Amino acid sequence: MVRPPVDYSGSDLCAKSAREVVRLLKAGDVSPHEVLQAALDRIAAVNGPVNATVIQCAERAQASIDRLPAHARESEDHPGWLAGLTIGIKDLIDVAGIPNTCGSPALKTNIPQKSDALIERLEKRGAVIGGKTNTPEFGAGANTFNEVFGITRNPYNIACNAGGSSGGSAAALATGQFWLCHGSDLAGSLRTPASFCAVVGLRPSPGRAGGGPVDSAFSLEPVQGPMARNVGDVALFLDSMCGFDVRHPISLPEPTVPFQAILETDPGSIKIAFTEDLGGFAPVEKEIRDTLRGAIHKLPDRRLEIVESYPELQRLNEIYLTLRGIHYGAVTDNLPAAAKRHFKRTLRENVDFGRNLDASQIYQGLRGKTRIYHTMRRFFEDFDVLAMPNTGIAPGPVDIEYPREVDGVKMHDYVDWLRFSFLATVAGLPSLSLPAGFTGDGLPVGIQLIAGPRNEARLLRAALEIERRLDLGSSPIDPIMG
Repeated sequence: MVRPPVDYSGSDLCAKSAREVVRLLKAGDVSPHEVLQAALDRIAAVNGPVNATVIQCAERAQASIDRLPAHARESEDHPGWLAGLTIGIKDLIDVAGIPNTCGSPALKTNIPQKSDALIERLEKRGAVIGGKTNTPEFGAGANTFNEVFGITRNPYNIACNAGGSSGGSAAALATGQFWLCHGSDLAGSLRTPASFCAVVGLRPSPGRAGGGPVDSAFSLEPVQGPMARNVGDVALFLDSMCGFDVRHPISLPEPTVPFQAILETDPGSIKIAFTEDLGGFAPVEKEIRDTLRGAIHKLPDRRLEIVESYPELQRLNEIYLTLRGIHYGAVTDNLPAAAKRHFKRTLRENVDFGRNLDASQIYQGLRGKTRIYHTMRRFFEDFDVLAMPNTGIAPGPVDIEYPREVDGVKMHDYVDWLRFSFLATVAGLPSLSLPAGFTGDGLPVGIQLIAGPRNEARLLRAALEIERRLDLGSSPIDPIMG
C-alpha cells in the first residue's frame, strides 16, 4: 500500500532532508541558531502525543553552536561535516553535562562529565545535540517505555507502540523533531523502530560507528548506528560517525570513499535474494507478507534482479540467545545494585539467562557464530543483498510490552518475535530497515536488507535504488491520534 494521506503543520525547514539543511548551513543561507530553534519549536508542537524527545538540551546546544567556528577550522572539509545541524541522541550514551538515565530510575540524576568518544566525534564534525530520545530500561525491549519518562507512541497511530529500543529516535524523526538521530542495536533496536515509524535505520558492521558499551569494549553484538528519514541522510550520518578511536578498540578506520560519494556512483546490476520468512525461521502475518511481496514486485528491471532464496542457518536462534546472554551476564549484571533493584521482569530474566549459561553453551555459541558468518560470506558471493522482514507483525498496542503470538504461533519470550533481527547481529553484517509500504490501517511496514561483511557501501547503494522505485516519500508527519 502507498503512504496514506498525512498532515504536516511544521516549518519548511523541518521538512527538508538533513543533506538539504547542511547545504543551507554551509552556504550561510540559514544559521545553526535558526536550525536549533526550528527543532525546538517542532518538539514543543508535537512531542507531547508521542513522547519521543525526553530531554531537551537547548542551553548546551547554544554553547555548542558558539564553539562551531573553532571546530570548523579542523573539520569542515570532512565528508561528515554537519555544519551546525541539530540532532537527537538516544538516552543510552554519555553526553557531557546532560542526564544519561538509560531509562532507569536509579540513573535519573546521572550526569556524566565526559562524553562518549562517538559523541565527541559528532560534535567535532559540527553536530549540535538538541535532545535525548527515549529508550526502554537499559535498551532492553522492542517497546519503548520506562519508569523515568513513560511510553513513546507511534506517530502513525498513538495507540500503537513505536518499536524499540530506539523508539524515541524513530518517532522523533517521523514527526520532524530532528533531521538525524542516533540509535543502537542488539536485537533490531535500530531496525524495528525504523520499520514501525517509516524511517530508515542502519545497523552498521561492528566498529563502523564507534564501539559498544565501555564495560564490553570488545563485544561485537551491540553497535551504534544512524537513523534518518531517507537513505541519503543515513549515508551522511554514517560518514559523520566513522573513524578509529583508541577508546573503542574494535572501531574501524574511515572508508577510502565516503558513503555519500558511493551513492553518486552507478550501481551497475544489483541481485537481491528475497525471503518472506527465512525458510520458516519465524512466523509472519499475512498482511506483512502481502505488503513486502507487493513492494518486491515493483522492483525488478534490467538492472535489479530479484531471486527467491535464503541461506540455511542451523541453530541461529540458540546461537543468538547465547551471545545475547553473554552480553547481559557480562555487562548488565555488572551494574550497581541500586540499578538492578529497578529491573523490569523481562530485563531480569535476560540477566538470569546469561548468568546461568554453562561453558558448553558459550563454546557452542562462539563456534556457531563463526559457522554462520562463513555461511553468509559464501551466500553473498551470489547476491548483493538479502531482503526479508524486520518483524512478522505491524506495530501493536502501546500498552502491551510484546506480542504473545504472531500469526497464531505462541512467542516464548519478549525477544522471540524479533528473530529476523538475529542474523545480522550474529554474523556481524550491516543491515538496514527501509520503508516498504503500509498496512490497511495505515501502519508502516519496513523491509530489512542485509549485505556482506563490512559492505555498507553496497547495502546503501541497493537501498537507494529500492527507495527510488518504491517512491513512498520521506516527509515528516503530525502525530495521528487514531
